[in-house]
Amino acid sequence: MKSILLAAVVVSSLVGCASVPMGDEKQDAALKTFAAPAGNKAGVYIYRNEAMGAAVKMDVELDGVPIGQTAAKTYLYKEVTPGKHTIASKAENTDTLEIDAKPGTLSYIWQEVKMGLLYARTKLHLMDAAEGRKGVLETKLAETK
Repeated sequence: MKSILLAAVVVSSLVGCASVPMGDEKQDAALKTFAAPAGNKAGVYIYRNEAMGAAVKMDVELDGVPIGQTAAKTYLYKEVTPGKHTIASKAENTDTLEIDAKPGTLSYIWQEVKMGLLYARTKLHLMDAAEGRKGVLETKLAETK
């Protein structure tokens, strides 16, 4: 009986869609032009273009500071100073990825959703520009701190 109840709880947690605060539509459109930041800055897109794990929000940190949450078909965008930065994605597990941001460039990080034991797991991947842009275009901007 307990195993049936546990299975029902797990299945019900995977149904439906998680929602996160969304970013401004005009900013979303502007960011999808993929213009590199001016001055001594670099841009970082963290996108989740899958429907899998739709009921799960995932926390994202940049250099140990929370910058927002993703849900299915959303992305976050942050401008950073050039140099090494660590992105962390938190779900059933925590995955980290280090990037070396160059001035005037854009980095694309795919936040993959994987099946976990009781919850979705996460895996971060640094993507090339073509694949990254395609993934971002499939998503909408989530509110980024």
